[in-house]
This record gives sequence, C-alpha cells and structure tokens, in this order.
Amino acid sequence: MRLSVLWRGLAGHPLHPPLTDATIGIYTLATAMALLSRLGVSEVNTATVWWIALVAGLVTTVPTALTGFFDWLEIARGTPLWRTATAHMAAMLIATIFFAVTAGAGHNNYVDGEVSGSSLVLTLVGFAVLTLGGWLGGSVVYVHGMRVLNLVNEPTRRAAAPVEHPEQRDAEA
Repeated sequence: MRLSVLWRGLAGHPLHPPLTDATIGIYTLATAMALLSRLGVSEVNTATVWWIALVAGLVTTVPTALTGFFDWLEIARGTPLWRTATAHMAAMLIATIFFAVTAGAGHNNYVDGEVSGSSLVLTLVGFAVLTLGGWLGGSVVYVHGMRVLNLVNEPTRRAAAPVEHPEQRDAEA
C-alpha cells in the first residue's frame, strides 16, 4: 500500500472531492442561515446556526485544503490543468479568508443572536467566491478529468471496492 493513500485516497476514490462536498455544504448552510436571520426568520436560532456553521466550515476546510494541495502538487506546472487548479485553489483560499474574517468579526453577532448587515455581506461575498471556486474545481474534474478513471467496463464489485487494483493505478497514471 502506498503511503500517499493517507492524503490522496485510492485511485478512483480521491479524498479531496467528498471533503469539498462537506465543506461547501456547511458554508451553504451558513449563508442560508445568515439570509434567514436578516429576514427575521427565527433570528436568534438562525444567527446561532450561522456562526456555528461558519466555524464548522473552517474546521472542515483544513483537511479539504490539505488534500487538495497534495493533489495540486502532482499536477505538471504550466499546463491548462495546473492553471485551472491554481485558480480553483486561489478562489477557495479567498473564500476561506472571507469566512474566517466573518466568523471572527461575527462572534458578537452570535452572542447577540443576530446577523449584522456587514456580516451578511461578508458571508455573501465569501459564498460567491466559494461558488466560483467550486465551479473551477468542477472544471478540474469534469473538463480536465483529473483523478477520474475511465474504466467504463470495470465490474461494480471492483469499482466500488475499498482497495486498489492494478488497472486502477495504471488508469490513474
């Protein structure tokens, strides 16, 4: 077993994409709660969930960013894939900075049970940049085909197995 499996995942089963789903979902929840709080829908409860979701998003960002960074290190520099992946990484770092600033500055909002206008704006800007980063990340996978195996006739049992098979490693290479 290769040691890189710990930070990259198996061939055909990379770690970064499912972590992005969790992180993006948590930040989406935070954004929805900020909007609902500002609209007056159960302000205290939605403000509480907003701030906790921001913090949870920051926590899940750590392994998500690390696994993405390790994948990025494997890309040949200067290629179109590298440029797209670098733009994706930059957008996600900028979004993380917005969410971190929002969580730090918004702690008093959390304590007071309300989301201020400035906290809402920061959350929305962070979410907009996150959406752009997610779009670019989708391009890395669905346009450039990074870490996608094209084993169309791989039997289901082998395709879903939590172990690598030689043809999967060969297809990823």
